[in-house]
This record gives sequence, C-alpha cells and structure tokens, in this order.
Amino acid sequence: MAETSSNAPFQESRVAALVYNPAVRGFVYQFVTVLAVVAFVWWVTDNTIRNLQAAGIASGFGFLDNRAGFDIAQIPIPYNNDMSYGRALMVGIVNTIIVSVAGIITATIVGFIVGIGRLSSNWLIAKLSQVYVEVFRNIPPLLVIFFFYTGVLALLPAARDSLSLPLDIYLNNRGLAFPSPVFGPGSWLIGVATIAAIALIIAMNIWARRRQMATGQQFPTFLSSLGILIVLPVLGYFIAGMPVTFDIPVKGRFNLQGGAVLGPEFMSLYLALSLYTAAFMAEIIRGGILGVAKGQTEAANALGLHPRKVTRLVVVPQAMRIIIPPMTSEYLSLTKNSSLAVAIGYADIVAVGKTVLNQTGQAVEVVTIWMIIYLTLSILTSIFMNWFNAKMALVER
Repeated sequence: MAETSSNAPFQESRVAALVYNPAVRGFVYQFVTVLAVVAFVWWVTDNTIRNLQAAGIASGFGFLDNRAGFDIAQIPIPYNNDMSYGRALMVGIVNTIIVSVAGIITATIVGFIVGIGRLSSNWLIAKLSQVYVEVFRNIPPLLVIFFFYTGVLALLPAARDSLSLPLDIYLNNRGLAFPSPVFGPGSWLIGVATIAAIALIIAMNIWARRRQMATGQQFPTFLSSLGILIVLPVLGYFIAGMPVTFDIPVKGRFNLQGGAVLGPEFMSLYLALSLYTAAFMAEIIRGGILGVAKGQTEAANALGLHPRKVTRLVVVPQAMRIIIPPMTSEYLSLTKNSSLAVAIGYADIVAVGKTVLNQTGQAVEVVTIWMIIYLTLSILTSIFMNWFNAKMALVER
C-alpha cells in the first residue's frame, strides 16, 4: 500500500505534464476540429439528400448528358441547342477563362502604367493617376459594368452607321467587329514556326542572362525576341503558300456581314474588370516601388543611368518581390468578379449554369460545378504566381 501511495504523485505529475504539453493539446484540438467538420459535412449532406428525396428531385450528374435545348450568344467553341448540358457548361467555362485572362493581362499593364504614373515628377500625370485610382477604387465593380454597358457601349451608333477604325475594324452598339482569320491547308506550319520561335526566344534569354553574369555585357533581348516572334511565323506563312486568309466585315443595309464580333456584353465586362482591378494594382505597384530602398535609386543615378533605365532595371525588379504576393490576390478577385457577368447577359459559367439550373432543378449539382470551376481556376492561378514569385526571389550566394 505504501508503494502504491508513493507512486500516486508521480502518476499525477505525468498526467499534468500531458495536459499542459502544447504538442498534445494541439493534437487534441485538431482532432476535435476534424471530427466537428466531418460531422457538419455529414449532417449537411444527409439533410440535402433527404430534402431532394422529399421534393422528388433525382440527384447526380447524369443530367449533363441530356439535350440542352437553348442557344448561347457567345460561343468560342462549337455549340448548338441540340448539344448536351455538359457542352453548354463547357462553353461557359471557356468564356469565363477568356474574359479572366484578357482582364488580368490588361489590368496588369494599366496598373503598372498608373502605379508608376502616381510617382511621376510630372504634376499633371501624378494627379491624373491619383484621380483614376480614387474613382475606380471607390465604386462597386457591378456599377462599373453597368456604366460601360448602358452608359458607353449602348450609346454608340447603330450597325449601319458603325465607326470605321483602321484595319477594317468597326465599332457600334452591337460590339467590335474585326477581320477573322480563315486557316487553309498547311496552316499547321505557322503554328510550328510560332512554337519554334517561342522556344528560341527562351533559349536566347537564358544565354543572354548567363552571358551578362559572366561578362557584364547586355544583349538586346527585347528587340531580338520581337524580331524572332515576327519573322519565323511570317516565314512559315510564306513557305506554306500563304494558307491564311481573312474574312473581312462589310457594312450592310442593317448590319455588318462577315468577320468576327466581340459583343457589348464581353466588352463591358472586360473593360470594367480590367480598369477596376487596375486601380488596386496601381496602389500595390506604387507601394512596392516605395518599398525599395532609396539608396538603390541614388546609386543608379550616381552611375549616370537614364531615369527610365533606373526604373526598368533597378527599381521594378526589386519591387516585384513585394508586388507579386498581393497582386496574386487581385488576379483571384478579378477571376471571381467575372461571375457578375450574369447581370448583363454574358454567357460565363454562372449565367449558363443558372439556365441549366432553371431547366433541370439540379441546384446542388450546378452550384457544386460552380465551386469546383472557380476553385480550380484559383488554384491554378496561385500555383503559377507562386512559381513566378519563387523565380523572382532573392537567392543567397
């Protein structure tokens, strides 16, 4: 008995040590959290299945093979109303990707211009950039979309009175009409030449970077890359016998005939998302540039570099390490804001999915598809930007 009583304090101290051990407590908290999440998901799933059965709605994704029976205005891939719901949703996915990628590229370019403009020594440029940022940053994106859709594009002239732009391009209240390429036999050679040009540009840039690190001599990579990207495809075009022709839009009595058209829905969404997001990117870029030590600029000026070269070669490369992480968030926000397209009738994944939902009643499945698509696009964007961020990071020598 005495031996047992003597071991009691020791056992209590071991229990107390386990209770107050941060690692043990952390494991317990995580285990309880996982159990709670699993229980919640199970409850939501069971409740949803019961409600669907009570409403007489069959669950599952089999409806995707059924005939859609509705038309879509913007069809970047072949589609007609005899095709399936799955094909219709695919059209919506492609439209979402197109407007998101185009918006990201434009927002990045405009954001860099405005962000650098805010730091300009020219008073007028700096103030105009500030006004742009303050206006767009304080207006909801949906209002910006409506502004372009009803206040800008809707006021353009009718198709028969289209504004004529260079290169046989026409602008009217039905959108932007431009010549569309028609690829004939042998056009594949142009694609091969383009791929070869891109590979050659990558190899040349790697060589130029190594050469500069070894000798300190710069190589005109930009002009050389631009020349390669133009010359090789053009050479492939002539070697293949000029297989590409253009379907040029022609003014008719009531409408334009021929060519391709970017509708007002796409133009409104593209312009609104690009310019709205660019205002936030401009502030990110301005903050990144201000985050670079002032001594870097002073040292570059002391070497006699032109101010444009100081910005391009010294300041911006260092600022990119600050800019990239918050810019990734803006890219994700632009992609998700593209769902506002449903307000003006642009056939993105949400608009097409809403039509499918109304016809089939498969609300859970359609919403699940929406979530999967946006999650996938966001993850792919994050992976690419994380890779780019790692490439731009400082490397310890």
